[in-house]
Amino acid sequence: MSMEMVSDVTLASVAVRVFGRDGVLLLRKVAAAGVRAGISELRRHASRGEGR
Repeated sequence: MSMEMVSDVTLASVAVRVFGRDGVLLLRKVAAAGVRAGISELRRHASRGEGR
């Protein structure tokens, strides 16, 4: 497990502990926003013809 993964899991567990169910909802929204940003980045590179 990388240090980045450890920090993400730690942050998630602290948020759940502090905010309860609201923390889980917030984390899900943040994760969804990250996925949307990643997909839009992939589409942007694909539309410019930048492939592997």
